[in-house]
Amino acid sequence: MSAAVPYTPAGTIHSANIPFNRKRVSPLRIVGTVVGYAVMIAVAAFTLLPFVWMVLSSVKNNNEIFTVPIKWFPEVWHWENYATIWSKANLVVWTKNTVVIAVAVTLLQVFTGSFAAYGFSKIKFAGRDLLFLCYIATIAVPWQAYMIPQFKMLSSWGLSDSLPSIILMQSFSAFGVFMMKQFYDTIPESLSEAARIDGLSEFGIYGRIILPLSGPSIAALGIITFTNAWNEYMQPLLYLRSPELWTIQIGLKSFVGEYSAAYDLIMTGSVLSVLPILVVFLFGQKYFIEGIATSGMKGSA
Repeated sequence: MSAAVPYTPAGTIHSANIPFNRKRVSPLRIVGTVVGYAVMIAVAAFTLLPFVWMVLSSVKNNNEIFTVPIKWFPEVWHWENYATIWSKANLVVWTKNTVVIAVAVTLLQVFTGSFAAYGFSKIKFAGRDLLFLCYIATIAVPWQAYMIPQFKMLSSWGLSDSLPSIILMQSFSAFGVFMMKQFYDTIPESLSEAARIDGLSEFGIYGRIILPLSGPSIAALGIITFTNAWNEYMQPLLYLRSPELWTIQIGLKSFVGEYSAAYDLIMTGSVLSVLPILVVFLFGQKYFIEGIATSGMKGSA
């Protein structure tokens, strides 16, 4: 008995009637694809290997970390290291200070960067392009070149050895302005012109039209800024002398000096310092990738 053929209405095409794609793929293309994936997997493994070793070392006994040959997995998993380090190091204060700096710097850089980028992209004034070029050129100037005059200036204002000094120094970013301007250039100028004709001010255009369209780029800039502020080491080292103001990077450096032989706790502290960045990126990677992609597009104003 033959199997029943499913009924299909007249005019419809059944999937069985669609011919298979018989286009041949060249062996060279197959080999190239396989080699490409193999190279990407090898590079990813090479990049992640130190982090994996750090995580596994954080739950090892101290004597197991530098055994030869390398012993990847511990005989006994010492999860208590994550509780011990909180009692031996002032992680609560370090983490609180780092969160305050990173969040404040991120909010300020996103606001100042997007606001300045709107002016450079959507407002026409004499010398706009030259001023933008001069401002972007400051990216090439290393911070070490002007850190001493900057330190003297902030010290004369009474901001040395305080969290506001770190926040103020990182509140503006030429990179952030450049990145946001690249995205704003993709927004049609007709939107701004129509809003001006309707009587909307420049502040209104920025807040009610441009910002709502800038979600991916703002997310990308926020993630980059938060990561840089969280990992910043030199500026807190130079400005923050009081232990109660230390960030997690400065605190872990002092912890390494005090417990130089406790490599298990050092690895545990390193893992804890990386986790917030990992969480932020995992939750925002979609917008980060989209923001980076759209900020590199050239639009027609």
